[in-house]
Amino acid sequence: MPSPLSADRPAPQPPERGAVDALIHRTRRLRGDVDAVRRDAVRVVDEDDPRTRWQRALCELAVHHLDDLGAHLGQLRDGLSAEPSERPADTADEPAGSLIGRVGSAEWNLLTDEVSWSDELFRIFGRDPEAGGLSLDALPSRLLPEDQPLLTALVTDCLVDGKPIDGEFRIRHTDGRVRTLHMMGEPVLDTDGCTASMWAVLRDVSALRRSQRVVRRTHDSLRREQPGTGHRAAADPEEAVLPPWQTSLRLPEHGPGALDIAAHYLPSETSALVGGGWYDAMELPDGRTMLTVGDLTGHGVQATSAMAVVMGAVRGMATAGIEPGALLGHLNQLLETSIQPALGSAVCGRFDPATRTLDWAQAGHPAPLLFRDGTGRPLPLPDGVLLGAASGAVYEQVEAHLLPGDVLVLHTDGLARDDAAGHGGARPGTEKLLGLAPRFAEARSAQECVRIVVETFGAAERLDDACVLIARVGA
Repeated sequence: MPSPLSADRPAPQPPERGAVDALIHRTRRLRGDVDAVRRDAVRVVDEDDPRTRWQRALCELAVHHLDDLGAHLGQLRDGLSAEPSERPADTADEPAGSLIGRVGSAEWNLLTDEVSWSDELFRIFGRDPEAGGLSLDALPSRLLPEDQPLLTALVTDCLVDGKPIDGEFRIRHTDGRVRTLHMMGEPVLDTDGCTASMWAVLRDVSALRRSQRVVRRTHDSLRREQPGTGHRAAADPEEAVLPPWQTSLRLPEHGPGALDIAAHYLPSETSALVGGGWYDAMELPDGRTMLTVGDLTGHGVQATSAMAVVMGAVRGMATAGIEPGALLGHLNQLLETSIQPALGSAVCGRFDPATRTLDWAQAGHPAPLLFRDGTGRPLPLPDGVLLGAASGAVYEQVEAHLLPGDVLVLHTDGLARDDAAGHGGARPGTEKLLGLAPRFAEARSAQECVRIVVETFGAAERLDDACVLIARVGA
């Protein structure tokens, strides 16, 4: 494969084979030690014990990483003396979960339209080598629909601006299973400095990502089982109550002006506090889209139960065509007259893709933040008191006009609460969110915007849980 920077640039000198062999030997010994620890952990402790499940998941994740490291080193060593398509004899006993066969390479020649795929890449995609490799134009068709814009943007940035490619996306294999691929690549320049071709290395990280998810789930289960944490009796709100969609949504699914939507729940840092934050989005019968984020007072089972009731009521009223302002009025009456009265805040909007207008109302809740052309601002806040605070309360409904590319952020105040007053109409704690405007402008999807928010606020100490929902207006 040519140099990623220049077609005539001399290749770097490879490492000494003996040094690589020594690293491979040490990696295999370490893998055997970790595997022994894993076997001992499940042998001496109850298999149903949450701590055992968490420890086993950590060991399996470590084994995956060591398998990948060993296979990387093996490919580095074998590249010095063997053809890439040959499997060396001493790797015949490699573990099934190793990286061998899960890393492929490709090159797309822009001058001749020639496409070159390695044998490993054909296996990753489940594609017949006789059919040839996919062109850059056809490659996105193998991705899940919500990931296609990301790959298109990555390739465009690489070919036009010379930016390196580093991103993950999901494909649907010919066996029907979804696989996660990590792609890294760079343009190859000719002697005049123009892009002549593009090369890439694609790695199937599906097993690794599954192991990481198992570690997170078993760790959360262990925390809930700990005495005195308040989690044993309370279900995880994200798993038990919040909407089942875990990736981005496109609503409506067809037609122009659709919203690219993603959301995330951040638990409180104080593990005993299982709060009442929620988010939801759904397509309505008339083709419009409902967006809502809210938070109820209280914690534990009572809060999660009330949250489930509220989310069901919101969905039912929105489906029946009740407008956001009136919907919040009915929700206020519901909380006020329930057996266990509660206070809450909420924002509810209804987006029309045909006119790109958002009708919305709020009840004692932070205003949605609108990001456009690299700057952000809160939408002017209509009148609306907390839910359950006043009998017969009326909630003002207003309209906002959105443009293609606009990013709308709905969040609970637990995300960025502080004691300082905001500026320009911003509620306390939103200044840091507004400061993300330049990064949102460069983001290619709502899911990427959510990742930016989680990176910024995920490690912060929160006394309450938090929800964020981001909607990006399509063309």
